[in-house]
Amino acid sequence: MKKKRLLIILPLVLVALAVGCLLRIKHFAAEPLILKQETIFTLPAGTGRDGLQQLLRRQHLARHLGWLPWLMELEPSLAPVKAGTYRLKPGMTVRDLLQLLVSGKEAQFSIRFIEGSTLKEWLGILGRAPYMKHDLQGATAQTLGAKLGEAADSVLEGQFYPDTYLYTANTPESAILKRARQRMNTTLAQIWQGRAEGLPYKTQQALLTMASIVEKETGVKEERARVASVFINRLRIGMKLQTDPTVIYGMGENYRGSITRQNLTMPTPYNTYIITGLPPTPIAMPGQASLEAAAHPVKSVYLYFVADGSGGHVFTTNLASHNQAVQHYRQRQNAKENHEQ
Repeated sequence: MKKKRLLIILPLVLVALAVGCLLRIKHFAAEPLILKQETIFTLPAGTGRDGLQQLLRRQHLARHLGWLPWLMELEPSLAPVKAGTYRLKPGMTVRDLLQLLVSGKEAQFSIRFIEGSTLKEWLGILGRAPYMKHDLQGATAQTLGAKLGEAADSVLEGQFYPDTYLYTANTPESAILKRARQRMNTTLAQIWQGRAEGLPYKTQQALLTMASIVEKETGVKEERARVASVFINRLRIGMKLQTDPTVIYGMGENYRGSITRQNLTMPTPYNTYIITGLPPTPIAMPGQASLEAAAHPVKSVYLYFVADGSGGHVFTTNLASHNQAVQHYRQRQNAKENHEQ
């Protein structure tokens, strides 16, 4: 009688234990991760179940991790996790985590290059970018060409399209630059093909150089075509461009935040107060609006412009009117400084 009772009770106990374990595993899978804020989690290549369990325990990302191998055994679809760097968010469960690791959808990081920035500034931004493979350390504007698979003497200033670029962990810096270069090549070719007739420059690179000057001269989108018209009008009559941003670029490391009369008379290949025509290369990375302005300037007779003190510029056709606009600008600046004191 006792044996019969044991034979009946034992299977029931085993079934109860199995059901209890099954429910416990399901409960573990539904437990939220221990996250108070978004967290970046890296699963190294070759990490198996035990390694994943140890990583999660070491980083205090989940509780009751003894059930993890059982969960992965019970649900094989959660087992083939892929190496990578992932973005974990508060509210995610253990199941969510495993599904993310199985999907291989790595975290996307962004890097932004603004219009008017220079190649040197780009290299600094790349060097500080997190989770990136820094394969351009020590590169300069002079040595970068070779590292990008181009001629060592390639002119690279202005050749990269400024924008926000997405990347995953361990993306090489050079890969970002190659994408930006291809984007600029494509954009520039399209704009060059649709350019206005009669422009005083004959190559895409000259248009790119003009666009870089326009980019540095104004941040007002609506003004760019007028700014371009001033420089184009000057090129047509052989008048020097006399634009400060080119002087600043030519000064390089000697620029300390302002330029003097002496700087304007200092010979450099970029000093447009001395040279005639465009400088030898772009001076920054122009954006779409400046490229379009260089390709489609407004028709004007303007030869001068000066800041108006409120973010825009006053455009004039002759030196007397320009000098008057300069005087008004200085008076406005003096009044502003006195008010602030």
